[in-house]
Amino acid sequence: MNSRILIGVRGMTKEAGDKIARLLEDTEGIKKAIPDEGQIEVHYDASLLTVMDILRVVRSQGFLAGML
Repeated sequence: MNSRILIGVRGMTKEAGDKIARLLEDTEGIKKAIPDEGQIEVHYDASLLTVMDILRVVRSQGFLAGML
């Protein structure tokens, strides 16, 4: 099941957004991650991942993140 979420990421620069997008896209079940200033749009397969799984990837890079 394809889903889309928008995650707010406090203090995320363009460089950090690009890095997080690459990490997310390397995660099984994530089809696409599109960073923007302070947020990232994630397209994923909800049958493989939960929103918390995605947030954990972002938070593992030291950022505060939550759904918008």
